[in-house]
Amino acid sequence: MEILKYEILIAATPQKVWQVLWNPETYMQWTQYFSLGSTMHSDWTVHGKTVFLDASGAGMVSTMSQLEEFKLVVFKHLGLVQGGIEDLDSDEVKKWRGALEKYFFEDLNGTTKLKVELETAQEYLEMMDVAFKKGFE
Repeated sequence: MEILKYEILIAATPQKVWQVLWNPETYMQWTQYFSLGSTMHSDWTVHGKTVFLDASGAGMVSTMSQLEEFKLVVFKHLGLVQGGIEDLDSDEVKKWRGALEKYFFEDLNGTTKLKVELETAQEYLEMMDVAFKKGFE
């Protein structure tokens, strides 16, 4: 697994940045660089269920291992979703299962320092790098 790190200053409060990242309508906007029509469905509880899907309904099943609203959210990726079926045990999934995707929100007097750190397989490095950089713009 490779670790990617990103950081950006945003002229908005952590609450506003949080809302833009996770609100269904705005989530689709910044994640379009990963896949058009991206959605996230979550129960927003630690050890609960979060599913990231593309427009065809394929994606990842994850959980939140840490959650502190407006400050921190850590997703732990558990498997794939394809054709409405969750795959938590295939050899492909075992290569990256347990990978973490961390979002840190630091309040700097009304400006937010957003930091993201994620673990990804070598084969996804370029796609993730391009998507995060464009999404953050």
